[in-house]
Amino acid sequence: MKKLLLLAVLIPMFALSQNDGSKLLNMSEITVKPGHESQFIAGVKMWKECYLENKGADKFNVWRRVQGEGIMYVLTGMMDNWAEMDKEDAAGKECRMKVLDFIMPHVEKVNYNIARTMPEVSKATPSEGTKFVWVNFFRVKNGAVFNDVIKETSSAIKSAEGSVRGTWYSFAGGGPDSPDYMVSTPFKSYADLDITRDGVWKIYENKHGKKKTDETRAKFRASLENSWDYLYSLNEELSN
Repeated sequence: MKKLLLLAVLIPMFALSQNDGSKLLNMSEITVKPGHESQFIAGVKMWKECYLENKGADKFNVWRRVQGEGIMYVLTGMMDNWAEMDKEDAAGKECRMKVLDFIMPHVEKVNYNIARTMPEVSKATPSEGTKFVWVNFFRVKNGAVFNDVIKETSSAIKSAEGSVRGTWYSFAGGGPDSPDYMVSTPFKSYADLDITRDGVWKIYENKHGKKKTDETRAKFRASLENSWDYLYSLNEELSN
């Protein structure tokens, strides 16, 4: 799937393995033209069918943003190293015209980002059966302080629950309005969102007391420029 938009709009998709085991996540935010969603979905299905018939090997997920303005789909995929970009993708080339003829006419714009996983503060293994992800985005003024707080709060959650709740990513470059970090928390159903759990700061307070929690939360807020969040629903039919 990494060739889907690469061939259409010449956007490279890279991933990088680090010594700490991190990788890069490719994210293409695809804004669909109003009134064109059904045609867009049909085009992606057509492309996927062609890609699989030609023995395409790339794995990818397609998510639909639940809230927010307009219709947005997000194409995500992982790679292990830069060298994978050198590999020939015969299936992608074979199906290139499907992208140009049946997908891109229904696309208003594409915003591409790369984000590196942060294993030290993330879930050790992916959650099975994930159908939804709640993603919190952060643009920061002080990355060092932000990272220190993330490490402290993640440690508190792991101590209390045995594992952290989500996967953290740091963005590699981007425009002036792009996020610097995000955390993706998985859910299996909408009903899972109704489950009440202690928040991060409550867990931290249980471990460190109110005084230190107030101080740490103040540091965290001071490190932020902005934050926002969205829920995304997995479209299994479009994913591979």
